[in-house]
Amino acid sequence: MEPTPPTSRLSNQMGYQRIATEEAFAPPEMLDIYRKLLAHSDVDPGFKGLMGFYMSSPSARAQHIMRCLQDLDQIRLQHMDEAGIDRQVIALTAPGVQVMDKATAVSFSRLANDQLAEAVRRHPTRFTGMIAVAPQDPGEAAKEIERGVTKLAMNSVIINSHTQGEYLSDSKFWDIFAAAEAHDVPIYLHPNSLPRNMIQPFQECGLDGAIYGFGVETGLHALRIITAGVFDRFPKLQMIIGHMGEALPFWAYRLDYMHRATVASNRYESVKPLKKKPSDYLRENFYITNSGVAWEPAIKFTQSLIGVDRVLYAMDYPYQYAVEEVVAMDNMQMSAQDKKKFFQSNAEAVFKIKS
Repeated sequence: MEPTPPTSRLSNQMGYQRIATEEAFAPPEMLDIYRKLLAHSDVDPGFKGLMGFYMSSPSARAQHIMRCLQDLDQIRLQHMDEAGIDRQVIALTAPGVQVMDKATAVSFSRLANDQLAEAVRRHPTRFTGMIAVAPQDPGEAAKEIERGVTKLAMNSVIINSHTQGEYLSDSKFWDIFAAAEAHDVPIYLHPNSLPRNMIQPFQECGLDGAIYGFGVETGLHALRIITAGVFDRFPKLQMIIGHMGEALPFWAYRLDYMHRATVASNRYESVKPLKKKPSDYLRENFYITNSGVAWEPAIKFTQSLIGVDRVLYAMDYPYQYAVEEVVAMDNMQMSAQDKKKFFQSNAEAVFKIKS
């Protein structure tokens, strides 16, 4: 049994625990695979620009990120204590296994999940894990979801957006959705570096990363899933998107209007009628975290759009580790009941966390 950390006492004084729901890790073995991929002459430019930078830069930010990504013990727990975070929901960092060949991706997803499950067993009151899968093999991904739920006691899935330029809106990937729905586990759709056919106009002006490109690409992916009719086929499926919904809540009115107009015009073969408006799926099939966006107006707007039960706290550790942001979220002008939902209760429900 673990001792009660100082942060739990602090959080109890606040009336809630702080559960951070989009926190990353990287096994050293995965970084070894990445080094081999980065040595190829035809390495993916987005992967090179993201992990190639972090793994080679001497900058303080890059060194901090690489050190913290690989730690699932003392460093991470110390940072959690210093920031007042009671629990992290941890996922394999982008691009995870999705940049690997199929066989390696399938094999390594299992290894990564085993390592994360072991860390959760070491720190059961501090860590919760997400299941990493290899979309390159949807059948094996579905099996890994089953194993993650039944054998490893994990209750969510991480997919780092596109897989080598392919999107989950393609029906060949839908075994993954079927497995997630069957096991009642949400899929966290997390950003990835931009694919080859999209990256140049972003990268040439330094807007390809978290500053803008990540949100554009992940928002596109989520919208592709909606407009492909995934939630009409899998109505109980739940997904999670971070960074205040990758801007989709703020586009909701126009998405509804223009989707209706596009369907009526028969302009695109790929845009078919849906059972509901795009914004309805945001309200009914998505949870949204504020990862990287410690901004009260955006949080409250999103709560007003999709409901206070569907907006969760996240820090985005270690990419964005700022203690002052935790304080800012504590100080939001919000009812005690809604603030507890934001920090604690919603995460407990979504990730099936037992207090």
